[in-house]
Order: sequence, then C-alpha cells, then structure tokens
Amino acid sequence: QVQLVESGGGLVQAGGSLRLSCAASGIIVRLDVLGWYRQGPGKRRELVARVITGNTTNYADSVKGRFTISTDNAKTAVYLQMNDLKPDDTGVYYCNGKNGLANYWGQGTQVTVSS
Repeated sequence: QVQLVESGGGLVQAGGSLRLSCAASGIIVRLDVLGWYRQGPGKRRELVARVITGNTTNYADSVKGRFTISTDNAKTAVYLQMNDLKPDDTGVYYCNGKNGLANYWGQGTQVTVSS
C-alpha cells in the first residue's frame, strides 16, 4: 500500500514563499511520475507541476518561472518550491504518484496566500 504524505503548507502573504514536501512509503515499484496538483475554492483540481520519466518537468502556465519541482534520486520524495506566491495560488495542494495504471494521492495540504 503506497502512502503519500504532504507537509509544508500554511498561510503566507502575497510575494512570499513556501516549500511543500511529499514523502512516499510502502513503495514496492518505482513511481514513474511524481507531481503536485491543487484545487482552489470552487475550482477543479488542476496539475501544478510534475516530473516524468527521464526527469522531464512540466508546469502549469500560471506557475512557470515561480515554482520549481524536484525529486530525490529514488523518486520516493517530491518537493515544490513556490516563490512569488499570489492569492490565486490559494488551495489544497495534493501530491500525486503514478506507476502504470496505478494512481496514488496524498491527503492534501492547505496553502493560503493573503493579499
């Protein structure tokens, strides 16, 4: 049973920074994709950033140049450095891991950006 546990959310003023962490446990196969999604108030869950096979990274247009995703070598942890935060970045951030058809989610961590 794979478990993903996020940490690092909180309340920050616009322009500030936060670093989210996600640790995976119970892994018996390598996760091919690790990433972060978010769901803002009244919005659908959306991809923020992900690392895919070969360490290629994808970012949502709204966070390019401000957020940086990284993983450890074993792909058992994923981080999201968020700089120059904006009120629109407010939401619950979810860690996600994929292996083939298997899809794993963390419980989410709240990020609130005040104006």
